[in-house]
Amino acid sequence: MVSSSPVDSEFLALPLTKLADAALERARDFHAEHADFRLERLRSQFLTLRDGELLDASEGDDLGFAVRVVIDGTWGFASGNGLTVDEVIRVTEQAVRVAMVAKPISLERIALADEPVYRDATWVSSYEQDPFDVSVADKVDLLSQWSARLLSASAVDHVSTFAEQIRENKFYADSHGTTTTQQRVRIHPILEVFGGDAQSGVFDSMRTLAPPTGRGWEYLTGQHHNWDAELSALPDLLGEKLRAPSVEAGSYDLVIDPSNLWLTIHESIGHATELDRALGYEANYAGTSFAMVEGLGSLQYGSPQLNVTGDRTTPHGLSTIGYDDDGVATQEWDIIKDGVLVGYQTDRRMAHLMGWGRSNGCAFADSASHVPIQRMANVSIKPASDDVSTADLISQVERGLFIVGDKSWSIDMQRYNFQFTGQRFYEISDGEVRGQVRDVAYQATTTDFWGSMEAVGGPQTWVLGGAFNCGKAQPGQVAAVSHGCPSALFRQIKVLNTAAEGGR
Repeated sequence: MVSSSPVDSEFLALPLTKLADAALERARDFHAEHADFRLERLRSQFLTLRDGELLDASEGDDLGFAVRVVIDGTWGFASGNGLTVDEVIRVTEQAVRVAMVAKPISLERIALADEPVYRDATWVSSYEQDPFDVSVADKVDLLSQWSARLLSASAVDHVSTFAEQIRENKFYADSHGTTTTQQRVRIHPILEVFGGDAQSGVFDSMRTLAPPTGRGWEYLTGQHHNWDAELSALPDLLGEKLRAPSVEAGSYDLVIDPSNLWLTIHESIGHATELDRALGYEANYAGTSFAMVEGLGSLQYGSPQLNVTGDRTTPHGLSTIGYDDDGVATQEWDIIKDGVLVGYQTDRRMAHLMGWGRSNGCAFADSASHVPIQRMANVSIKPASDDVSTADLISQVERGLFIVGDKSWSIDMQRYNFQFTGQRFYEISDGEVRGQVRDVAYQATTTDFWGSMEAVGGPQTWVLGGAFNCGKAQPGQVAAVSHGCPSALFRQIKVLNTAAEGGR
């Protein structure tokens, strides 16, 4: 989605084309088969309040450039931050030397999948108010008011408030003629209330469900999320949670809200279908994947109701961009269709390596100082085509739990055995939601869990969740990614009582 918001004028004032031309021309002198130049500016701001008092207001501004080359079938990479022609030429020569030194130990001849040329392309994410145009004082004032409102409730002893805001600018040019200029904005607000029950001695918390999103400051003014309703409900929800009985361990039918299910998608589908993991490139740091390439087209990942797409074009998605860091125009594609694994997430190198034709646009670097790697798209579950509500799903459950909000998680290095908790859990009895219960974790293997998915909600239940802090690679990189999904019904999932388990 393209916004009417202009690209930051300070970024456009930089000598982008002049520096890129210097890098690409020097790379041609060494007969590079491919060369690209990427200049980035990443602005960040963090606001943290405790009980309405400002603890931290910090900003970051990371500006630099990177050069990649392929020489004699070998990657070379180098980066710098001096924005002069002489510095760009020096860094380009350094990237060339890296390729030459690496050639004798390279195990693979690098070639990139073909991609059309995009000349002078501009893409800006869809937002209304750049958060960096709003004063820190105004932001802190709003967050302080919300904190005071929550603290006035009897169930609330403390309030933690946090808002992270990012504006990312990228200029890319390569030796084949592509040039792109892009800007995207994202924001992540969190309010969490803490309280204790004197009678039981229980101390716990309850957090807002508003997901991080590719929007601007307008997200906090109520245009796209009902903050008033959520803040009004939060203290009572915490009070009920503190008084709730502990769950009885056993097998339950689960109706899982998108505010919880997005994280299960991220860990058990998103990471498992990254092709570099399936091929073993991430084994040393983040593990591999049970979803091996040999199962493409045949692995029964889940029930026929499971249809999953990779998408870097979803409006307001955290992984949404116009062109990736390989110069590939972003797109949508199938990962799981009718429960069967049919696709992976790729970059240009891996797409060519596998003979799969065009990349699906998943190359990303989190700063100019890092080399682009294959990173996660917005991996999402499609809703049902008909008008199935969350209440409709709940009505099909005799004994079960309704799970809302994400919390802790654990999963093995092959993305197969996992356990997830949540913000709140409601007992379902005879098709109706009863009160909250505590100390719940659901546990399964990936294929058993998704295979037990009997039904999904319709489009009105679909919500785009996500996170800012997905980690990967060595040296480590962090990426933001969204996952959309409807509410979903799962049959006979193992539920643990975490209080009992923790006491063993």
